[in-house]
Amino acid sequence: MGENQTSVTEFFLAGFPLDPRIQMLLCGLFTLFYSFTLLGNGVILGLISLDPRLHTPMYFFLSHLATVDIAYACNTVPQMLVNLLNPAKPISFAGCMTQTFLFLTFALTECLLLLMMSYDRYVAICHPLRYSAIMSWRVCITLSVSSWVLGVLLALVHLVLLLLLPFCGPQIVNHFFCEIVAVLKLACADTRINEIAVLAGAVSVLVGPFSTIVTSYIHILRAILKIQSREGRQKAFSTCSSHLCVVGLFYGTAIIMYVGPRYGNPEEQKKYLLLFHSLFNPMLNPLIYSLRNKEVKAALKRMLAKERTL
Repeated sequence: MGENQTSVTEFFLAGFPLDPRIQMLLCGLFTLFYSFTLLGNGVILGLISLDPRLHTPMYFFLSHLATVDIAYACNTVPQMLVNLLNPAKPISFAGCMTQTFLFLTFALTECLLLLMMSYDRYVAICHPLRYSAIMSWRVCITLSVSSWVLGVLLALVHLVLLLLLPFCGPQIVNHFFCEIVAVLKLACADTRINEIAVLAGAVSVLVGPFSTIVTSYIHILRAILKIQSREGRQKAFSTCSSHLCVVGLFYGTAIIMYVGPRYGNPEEQKKYLLLFHSLFNPMLNPLIYSLRNKEVKAALKRMLAKERTL
């Protein structure tokens, strides 16, 4: 059997099997959404870097989240657009493995960054007098660098396990990008170790942090309810509600995809969930933070007023 196997040098992405006219329409629509993602997260990064009032730990972590969202979208969306325009165009084996690695890196890093952001909000509201001492710039940099390093290392483990597998055909990945589970189905060997690693990683990086975030927000809610002034409660709630919306969107779809029960046609359901996860989540995050956060809206108004005076 080994003598008849040939090494795969490229893959074809199945994408969305739709009418060509619908694919063209989707390509234009997704290009628009992709542009909004880059613009929205770019504006968030610009506001945080240019406005001294936003040079705080919360916005430091938000700048990293915006960076991850841009990288996350850039890794998956362009390939999806190419696939919509030309479904027959292949992706090289090296390109596919790189895309899988980068997808895992950015997804895992975002999981950990959202956890760090919840810790920041927990300290700010539950221990306000000690906030400056606990969330020093040294601690913030350490937490953010740890998120990136752990994301890279965990993704590297999955990549090494994936590269150890032989691929001899078929070459069609049933997805719009090289998602790890879809690629594993093309391996010509037993993938149980890889599947266990994916499940273990999903449980440890999704369920564990999500449970911690929920627990921290229970304490935050109790602390907010103890605040005497109505204005104080509103300010505390506004700074947390944005993060909570982003957490719900990100962890909700991710847990359903990798940990939730399977029913119906799980491969197609997962494909559409990942479309939301990789295209709409990064686009919605800056909107959520700008619309629900008074400080971001105030910074945007100051920047626009400054541009008018020039």
